[in-house]
Amino acid sequence: MIRVLNPRMAATFPPPVMEARRWLDGVSFPPGRELINVSQAAPVEPPPRALREAIAEAALTDDAAHLYGPVLGLPELRAELASQWSVAYGGQIAPAQVAITSGCNQAFCAVLATLAGEGDQVILPTPWYFNHKMWLDMGGVETVALPTGASLLPEPEQAAALIGPRTRAIVLVSPNNPGGVEYPGEVVQAFYDLAKARGIALILDETYRDFDGRSGRPHALFTDPDWAETLIHLYSFSKAYRLTGHRVGAAMASAARLAEVEKFLDTVAICPNQLGQRAALWGMRNLGQWLAGERAEILDRRAAITEGFPQLDGWKLLGCGAYFAYAEHPFPLASDALCKRLVAEAGVLMLPGTMFQPAGATEGARQLRIAFANVDRAGIGRLFDRLQTFAI
Repeated sequence: MIRVLNPRMAATFPPPVMEARRWLDGVSFPPGRELINVSQAAPVEPPPRALREAIAEAALTDDAAHLYGPVLGLPELRAELASQWSVAYGGQIAPAQVAITSGCNQAFCAVLATLAGEGDQVILPTPWYFNHKMWLDMGGVETVALPTGASLLPEPEQAAALIGPRTRAIVLVSPNNPGGVEYPGEVVQAFYDLAKARGIALILDETYRDFDGRSGRPHALFTDPDWAETLIHLYSFSKAYRLTGHRVGAAMASAARLAEVEKFLDTVAICPNQLGQRAALWGMRNLGQWLAGERAEILDRRAAITEGFPQLDGWKLLGCGAYFAYAEHPFPLASDALCKRLVAEAGVLMLPGTMFQPAGATEGARQLRIAFANVDRAGIGRLFDRLQTFAI
């Protein structure tokens, strides 16, 4: 047996969602107290029937849907995304500045591979999205934590003090995963101006943009004619059109950077999923009204969280938006140990703040992420009842 293991891989923590699922092993849930799973931020229902029919039609009639395609994605989808984003953000985005990827995680990995290598640094606000941290660890890129405090909003001035000669990028996620907060446009602009002035990249992950509670564009970065010299924008079709299993994401950057991204993508997947790309294109062209309904439902569930949270004695809601609520618990127990007990004793599966913070961070021991997008109002009420009656 070959026992050689890349030390960078060995030092990377296990996938948190998969680790949490293992807490279910051997646990039975009695009738009337079925598991409430608020651990993962992914749709659990299939795409709407009309979209599934479009996928089936493509599978049956479009021979090209079963062959290799362009590494950077279906030209029609790149053009559609460029056109719709140009209108939505009031800027100019060219199809050549869009790459389609096998999910948004791959988009992040691909652009980071063009930006940073062994010994370089990337700034991540904390609590961070754990897959971002995992990829940096695997590549030997040093993560520089930018604490956000009780507001969960990163401060540009604090980030400026962390930039050094090895800094290659700042990463923002808005609406935030795990915090749920929507970064104000002026905050995003300040980070963009900082990155531009320092000659580093600003990576803005807007996976959950379709469920932003604000009207209008969330920022004006694309109005800068030179946006592609600083900004790298990431997006996912998974949440909008329930295409998680098809793995379709996107990155927007300069055409020169995407030429480097193409090298990465060609060695990993060669091309994005062909049926998934056609599904995303059909969804963008035909499901605007349906997506508006999905957004309205998520915003209603968000309201149910904020309205009901005060009933939880001692708990503090730190952030809420898109798919997530991020909270501070009142128990004299670290959050990772608490979450394991909640599975067996309350029938609730959620992720502890320790999975979103640097090792040993005191904040992580007090915090939890609640992914509420797959729980309706009644389910949210049951969740609150179980948390309120839970005792140590």
